[in-house]
Amino acid sequence: MITSIKKISLAFSFMLLLITAMSGCMKDENAETLNPGEYALFLPAASSANYSILTPTTIYKIPVGLTQPLTSGKTRTVNIVATSTTGAVEGTHYTYTKTLNFAPGKITDTIVVTGAFSQYSSGRRDTVRFAFADAADASPTLNSRFTLNIAQCLESDVVFANMSGNYTQTYEDGSYGPYTSTITGVTRVNTTSSTATITNLYDSGIEALAKFDYSTPGSFSVTIDPQATGFVQTSTGLPISVRTTPGTTSFFTYCTPTFTIYIDLFTSAGLMARWEMTMAR
Repeated sequence: MITSIKKISLAFSFMLLLITAMSGCMKDENAETLNPGEYALFLPAASSANYSILTPTTIYKIPVGLTQPLTSGKTRTVNIVATSTTGAVEGTHYTYTKTLNFAPGKITDTIVVTGAFSQYSSGRRDTVRFAFADAADASPTLNSRFTLNIAQCLESDVVFANMSGNYTQTYEDGSYGPYTSTITGVTRVNTTSSTATITNLYDSGIEALAKFDYSTPGSFSVTIDPQATGFVQTSTGLPISVRTTPGTTSFFTYCTPTFTIYIDLFTSAGLMARWEMTMAR
């Protein structure tokens, strides 16, 4: 199941928030720390995020934590409410986990939001705000609300791992094909770029490590630095290398998704082949 949640360290976030909550609770340097309050809080560092419903099974997870672990024998229920300023109706446009249950030793739980894929196929966009139903659960200083922007796809919120998989509509120069290419081994470099391996280039089993830059919506780029393919040219015995064609810009879109990549095969003796590779699901 695909999920568009941003990857964060829950333990690290919780530790920072707990330290913040306790730091102002000292009477003096010799006094003991006062109880900072037993609150629930939304754990993402940001108070809002985008949820792109790329497939009918794409979900979004919102982690929630407690400021203090429960003592032995105690349990705690935290209820969640959702409201929308854009008219999104729970049960029609989305569903979500309404009740979280905490037992001793458990300080985090997750709200799972599931958007109705068909409701957003025409370009609908919604904003949904999540909060704690019981005012006593909400801290006056910690993160007690979380806003989710929902659409079938938002080019500004790329989760490149979602691009993994087979592309059965792959063509060479728009004429040869279709055949299947694959994107595997996605590795996140930073918030706006990833690397991954593209397999079956030229419909000949060639693989290449590519760089994907998505820092500017509408101008996402693909780069294959010169690299060996492991193949040799039959007539010369020279090793064959691959690269994106110099002087061209290879690009991709996230919401579709599609790729247009200009590729060279070459040896030390010169260019062997040059073509435009297009990839689609």
